[in-house]
Amino acid sequence: MKNNISPVSGFLNMYKPPGPTSMDVLRQVKQHTGHRKRVGHGGTLDPQAEGVLPICFGQATRLMELLVDSGKEYRMEVRLGATTTTYDGEGDVVNTAPTSDLTLELVEDALEAFRGTIQQVPPMYSALKVEGKRLYKLARSGIEVERQPRAVEIHKLEILEFASPSLVLLAESGRGAYMRSLAHDLGQALGCGAYLSGLVRTRSGAFRSEDAITMEDIIGEAQDEWQRHMYSVDYPLLDMKGLTIGRDAERLLRAGQSVALPPSMSAYVRYMERHRAYSQDGRFVGVLSFDLPKNRWLPHKLFSLDSPSPYAPNIQGVA
Repeated sequence: MKNNISPVSGFLNMYKPPGPTSMDVLRQVKQHTGHRKRVGHGGTLDPQAEGVLPICFGQATRLMELLVDSGKEYRMEVRLGATTTTYDGEGDVVNTAPTSDLTLELVEDALEAFRGTIQQVPPMYSALKVEGKRLYKLARSGIEVERQPRAVEIHKLEILEFASPSLVLLAESGRGAYMRSLAHDLGQALGCGAYLSGLVRTRSGAFRSEDAITMEDIIGEAQDEWQRHMYSVDYPLLDMKGLTIGRDAERLLRAGQSVALPPSMSAYVRYMERHRAYSQDGRFVGVLSFDLPKNRWLPHKLFSLDSPSPYAPNIQGVA
């Protein structure tokens, strides 16, 4: 590929199959598209997991942290009655126990303790670092270190299927939650052990699995045909309110200055609430924060995009 490829900015909603790592998928995308700089992914999936893996291009890489922080939805397959070294099906079985006495009611009662804000110990087979060393590398060397529990959010945890020893769950979580640890801890609570036997990430922020594409979908396309699958930079931000700004406001914001809020808008904007801002010709300008005491908009994250966005609002926000 030539190195003088025109830069692009936006997202691909890729579907990672089981087997390759998230970085493997990212390398494939870079190789096929020819875009090797300022390309990243929005949240690692374990090799045996599958599902949504957003790929960020160009200026969209500035929103990678937002994608990592965004809510995730999973379809979890849990095998009850056994515990493994890795908390999933890749590890060695270390304990087994009968599950014949388990009922739907018992499982549902146990799940209640795992909803909301919970304390979770990360698995040894994870990419977290302890004293500069990846936990999974220590684990592969037979070294186990103490891990401190962390507070994570489990927004939803529902039973989809139950036929002991098989359990299928729908889970929605915030940042940093490990589904393998969730399966393991549930098994401990039930007294029979459990491990994660399958995992599909069905949503990452605004990106959903039913809309995702595979490498096979884009490999056979012409040079730039793959770009028709791209989402605009502002797509993951559509849960924010949008406003339109004038040229003078845009100039001031790009200079790092604040701009005034018209009195007509002050009634519904909360302190430090963030909005999507667009130019009068529909370009996505960036994200603004509102300083309520000063009645001023502050630049939070600005972009330099040439094309209008399909999500630009039809309202006039600030002068």
